[in-house]
Parts: sequence; C-alpha cells; structure tokens
Amino acid sequence: MANALPPLNIDFSVVLNPATYTDYWTAAIVFVLAFTILRVGKGILSTNLRKIADKTTNKFDDTLVDILDHLGAPFYFCVSLYLSSQFVTLPALASLAIYYIVIITLVYYAVKAGQHFIDFGTNELIEKRKQEDGGEEDVSIIHLANQILKLVLWVFAILLFLSNIGVDVTPLLAGASIGGIAIAFALQNVLTDVFASFSIYFDKPFRVGDFITVGADSGTVKRIGIKTTRLQSLQGEELIISNKQLTESRINNFKRMDKRRGVFTFGVIYQTEIKKLEKIPKIITDIITKNKTAELDRVHFKSFGDSSLDYEVVYYVKSSDYRVFMDIQQEINLEIIHQFQKEGIEFAYPTKTVFLQK
Repeated sequence: MANALPPLNIDFSVVLNPATYTDYWTAAIVFVLAFTILRVGKGILSTNLRKIADKTTNKFDDTLVDILDHLGAPFYFCVSLYLSSQFVTLPALASLAIYYIVIITLVYYAVKAGQHFIDFGTNELIEKRKQEDGGEEDVSIIHLANQILKLVLWVFAILLFLSNIGVDVTPLLAGASIGGIAIAFALQNVLTDVFASFSIYFDKPFRVGDFITVGADSGTVKRIGIKTTRLQSLQGEELIISNKQLTESRINNFKRMDKRRGVFTFGVIYQTEIKKLEKIPKIITDIITKNKTAELDRVHFKSFGDSSLDYEVVYYVKSSDYRVFMDIQQEINLEIIHQFQKEGIEFAYPTKTVFLQK
C-alpha cells in the first residue's frame, strides 16, 4: 500500500531549500482543488451508491458504501497534501513528515475498511446462526472471534507501517514470538477452554436448549460461554462444566433424537386361558397403532416368570420430548388396563403357592 506511492521530492543535501513563490502558489492551488474534488466527489458518489444499495437485498454493497462514507477530512487533507507536495521542493524533514503522515493515514483507513468487512462477516454469521436456532444461540464466541481478528489486523498494520519507514521488524517478531509462548504456557488452561469453545460452537455437538448427559451429569444447555458451558439439571440447580471437559467426554444429546424407544413388560396369571394369551398381542398392537404419535416395533410372549406369564412390548414415539413420551406411555398403560378388564384378563402379581402333603 505504501510502496505504491510515487517517490517524494526529498533533497537531503540541504537543510532548508525554499521554493519559489510560484511553486508555493501552484502547490496551494493543487491542494485546494484536490481537497474539493475529493470531498465533493465522495459525497456525490456515496449518495448515488447508497440509492443503488437500498434497492438490493445484498448487504455487502451497503458495507462498501459505509466504508466510503467513513472517509473523512483527514483522508482528503493527507491525499491533497501529498499531491501538492509534488509541485514544490520542500526541506527534507518536511517532505519526510508528509510521507509519514500519508502512510499513517492510508494504513489507518485501510484497517478501518478491514474492520468493516470483519463486522459484515460477523453479522452475517450471527444472523445465519439465529435463523437456524430460532434466535436462542449464544453468539459470544463469534464476538470474541471478531475482536481477535481486529486485533490481528491492527498488529499487521503496525508491522507494515514500521517496515515501510525502514524499521527492522524481525527482532520485534522474534520477541513477540517468545513472549507469546510464555503467555501461552501461563494461560494454558484458559486458552484450552477458549479453543474448546470454538470447537463446540462450530462443530455443534449440542446447542442451547438441548438436553445432554455428560458422564454422571445431565441437564438442559442454557448457555455456551467462552470458558464454560452451563446446564440446568432436572433438580433445578445449575451445572457449570468447563468446555475442555465437554470436548474430551462422551456426550449423549437427547434433543437430536428423531424418536424415542420405549420398552415395557407386563405379566398375566398362569390361569389365563390359551385363547386369551393368543389374543393379547393383537390387543397391544391395536392400542399402540391407534395412537398416531406411536409406532409399534414388536410384542411377544417373552418368558415364564416365577408367578406370571411375561410379555415384552417395544415401540417408538415420534418425538424427542420426554414429556410427550411419558404422556403416550401413560395413555397406553391405561388403555391396556381397560381392554384387559373388558376381556377378563388378569395381571399377575407376586404370589407363592405352598403344597402340603399328608
């Protein structure tokens, strides 16, 4: 960016080399014309581009117009000063000062333009995430990434400026590397959690609102932070788990289930007639298939128990909501009792028969 500027008319052979009055007047006229053209031209261009951008749904062109709008008087002044300085021979120190001022101004506005593009990408990503998750997702990770990118941009701009004014940045980079390693060791645990939060956010093993189990702990995800994730347990207390632990653990995410599997058993007394035993699978099948949210897998006469003839039923509920699952299980249980009473089928309960022989 700085290297693209034309060479300055710097004469280091003299400390002061006054220009003629004609050169001064020429430089002044060039300065005024350049400043006026830049300011008026920017206003006209910005207004017309804004009208075009307002007619489109794409926000990228709005960002370009915002960058143009943020070009202020310091930018016009420095560019005009640089152009006018080409028409007059100035003292070496004055020419060098102008050169530095122009470089600083161009670098500053280039960084501000880069920040606009970073903010544009950040906002687009946040809007996309909110649409996918219904506006419930914590976006603090994206804001953190936004600030990190802006910091890196400023560091790069400063190094570029120092390099263009003749400063050797190699020792600075070496010192920064050593200092960065020392800081990384000192903040190892914190940085591990921070990077783990990025992994959780972009890989998305779970989201806010999901019910998950991590080891012996379980709960609903309330917030995914930079260092920790907070869960609301079934008992009501808040569980705070480090992001590092979450990325290193096996997680069961119940919210991602398309359907829940239900298994239950029941037993009838040994005195039940064979015709009624054969009829039981059809009764259970009719009860479950009648419920539109339930899907029968199988029902079988499973085994001979100590005091009962045991049946096993497997079915699915087409919902991941545990409350819905329990509501349907309750409906099925009540309907089984109703149908068995209607058919004269008795449930078994633990009994013991004692035979006495004389």
